[in-house]
Amino acid sequence: MEEILKISGLTKSYGDLVVLDHIDLSVKKGEVVVLVGTSGCGKSTFLRCINALEKIQDGKVLLDGEVINPAGGKLNTVRERVGMVFQSYDLFPHKTVLQNMILAPVKVKKVSKKEAEKEALALLDRVGLLTKKDSYPHQLSGGQKQRVAIVRALMMHPEVLLLDEITAALDPEMVREVLDVVVSLAKEGRTMLIVTHELSFARAVADRMIFIDGGKIVEEGAPEDFFNHPQTERLKKFLDSFTY
Repeated sequence: MEEILKISGLTKSYGDLVVLDHIDLSVKKGEVVVLVGTSGCGKSTFLRCINALEKIQDGKVLLDGEVINPAGGKLNTVRERVGMVFQSYDLFPHKTVLQNMILAPVKVKKVSKKEAEKEALALLDRVGLLTKKDSYPHQLSGGQKQRVAIVRALMMHPEVLLLDEITAALDPEMVREVLDVVVSLAKEGRTMLIVTHELSFARAVADRMIFIDGGKIVEEGAPEDFFNHPQTERLKKFLDSFTY
């Protein structure tokens, strides 16, 4: 598989606090990379840096060889190519599900409303939400909102999809319906970077696991080796704190 995303020497700090310390990572097209670590280790910040939502102090982020960190400009183009889904859904409360989904393709990519609606309805049908197309976000459950947020990101046809703790705000019974959507995307060959605390899900969906601690990548590997044969005491301790 060809490399689609390359991060080299990425460093992010807030004043004297170094959150990410010279991180290097390459992601191949169609690969699912899952990042885990304790709260505050820099996982979510890492995704935000990739999507140019955070300015970085050093290093580069490249998509298909093109620099995409803020200093490189072209941020709107970048965000068309790198989709991101947050744990907070971020749906527009005054717009229906369908209106939320077609807004960016129509306004940013200049897709016709008819064409955008056709694709949106097909995606909603796929995730079991076609009957909710005229509902407003406040009329949806948390799991339904998150499924809408995911397919809304897909409307922009991103080359890479970033998922940041997308089940963190959900009740346990709603988690599975969201994770099932992500598993189906992985089977399609979507390139994804996922931050999650759901280790059983991570194990099932990942091509590669990444453990971040203290702003550095401490260990990485295939799920089987990562979970069954951790190489560092730090990862062993982290995994021992979970039941999965």
